[in-house]
Amino acid sequence: MTDDTDPGDLVQRHIDAIEEAYEFMLAYAAQGRQIDSGGSAGSSIRAFLERADEALENVAADTKTAIEGGTLKGAQALNDFVEILEGDSKRAQATIRLVLALPGISSQMIDNLNASIHLRTVLTDLFLIDEALKPSKQP
Repeated sequence: MTDDTDPGDLVQRHIDAIEEAYEFMLAYAAQGRQIDSGGSAGSSIRAFLERADEALENVAADTKTAIEGGTLKGAQALNDFVEILEGDSKRAQATIRLVLALPGISSQMIDNLNASIHLRTVLTDLFLIDEALKPSKQP
């Protein structure tokens, strides 16, 4: 993170990357691909998954930084929740990395990833964090 990057904006970018990947995955799963080993959609799904992987790697630490830099009411509760976010992010990241390790990615595999409780849990965590951090952005 550079000095001129607002921690809250960085967290928002992580959230957006993860949500965009999930939305792309929903569309990809509906395509019924048997195995895609690299065509344009195959390359795209990997790109989205890689961005989500990177965002999951950093979202908890950057959220902690955003909380520390603000004057939020309930900062301790948010910090406690970030510990949950960190664990959930690691579990979701492991599921994404499993899929990325495959030579080809089928729609069925992405459908199973979409249904993963680990991915759904971290998405819910991010919805909560996103809403909790909004007051810090208001004047």
